[in-house]
Amino acid sequence: MQNISVPDWMTLLVFACFVLMAVAKLLNSQRFNEFIFLIVSNKYFLVQGKNTEIFKPFNVLLLLVQILSVSLFLFLLSTHFFESVTLQNTIIFIQITGFFTVFIGLKFYIEKLIANLFSIDSYINQYLYHKLTYRNLIAILLLVINMLFMYAINADTLAFTLVLVIVLLLNLVSLFYSYKTYEKLISKHLFYFILYLCALEISPYFIIYKIVMTQ
Repeated sequence: MQNISVPDWMTLLVFACFVLMAVAKLLNSQRFNEFIFLIVSNKYFLVQGKNTEIFKPFNVLLLLVQILSVSLFLFLLSTHFFESVTLQNTIIFIQITGFFTVFIGLKFYIEKLIANLFSIDSYINQYLYHKLTYRNLIAILLLVINMLFMYAINADTLAFTLVLVIVLLLNLVSLFYSYKTYEKLISKHLFYFILYLCALEISPYFIIYKIVMTQ
């Protein structure tokens, strides 16, 4: 990342993320506290797991934080690895945000379509709820890292690589816990599970990687 002052719009984005989290906490303070401590306790799913409806205000607010936080990190990543991208390129950030939003939206729609096709909606709803919750939590951690890169650390390639590895490992751990929850169901439909894993959890990210690397 280029060593220049951080534009005001990026600071406003960080502020917006904290506002969204504050509203989520106001809506349900106990649920928010259980969510934050999910990294050390499974109480959140034990208490809130019965209601797996994704498009509740609480979940939507944290999903917005995820979109902004991940998009901001990808933008910072772009400014480091591509000389043509600077912190002033708000259009690039908007494009990244739009692409990421469409990506997770399409992925969610396809997963719901598959669930409906095989009549396993209840299981997929729980799985998607677990996965969304974990990724919202990871996004908050990523927001803290974004702030460090923006205001405290002149991040180099090693720093960005380390963060990418940590995020990847956290995602793998969260997926492991989600899959472990439905271990019996997966063992009964192992072939379909492997197809799902390859088609929706590996291939999309591999395709994106190939597209970016060819630019």
